[in-house]
Amino acid sequence: MPTTVYEFAWPDRVVVGTIGVPGQRTFYLQVRTGKQIVSIALEKQQSAQLAEKIDEILDQLITLEGNPFSVPTSTPIELVDNDQLEAVEEQFRTGVMSLGWDPTTAQLVIEAYPLPDVDAEGDALVEDDTDASEVLRVRMPVGTARAFAKRTREVVGAGRPICALCGEPIDADGHTCAIPEA
Repeated sequence: MPTTVYEFAWPDRVVVGTIGVPGQRTFYLQVRTGKQIVSIALEKQQSAQLAEKIDEILDQLITLEGNPFSVPTSTPIELVDNDQLEAVEEQFRTGVMSLGWDPTTAQLVIEAYPLPDVDAEGDALVEDDTDASEVLRVRMPVGTARAFAKRTREVVGAGRPICALCGEPIDADGHTCAIPEA
């Protein structure tokens, strides 16, 4: 079966956002160019690591002599996007992601593949990502990538508050601390 590739070379918008209340949120990577919108579900940890790795790559590029790709050290104000997700129609739930750098276009490249289908025994029906039925490929210029990472960190951090004693999340309906009393 041929792979469906959702390709965004110069997206109008690329963001991570959530649907649901803290503790029950679903994270989405949403990309739009014109009227074409693709939303893929992510785990919170995938979102956090993606932002972290994007910042690492950008910070490494800044150290190149003369900063030849004009990588910003902070988020350009004109690229800040605090809007909600647009209409979400989940394309797939993300399994494996890859992150790369294309020096010919000065863009970060994200590729996301769906979780593999599994048989009744829990074994993957697809051997590797090259057999995936779908892939999302997003190319972001450096300023957009910096803004994407900042927003993603903010979205991840906007969940439930953490208990100072036990380090567990505090639910809206209360919290039983896991630290035994002395």
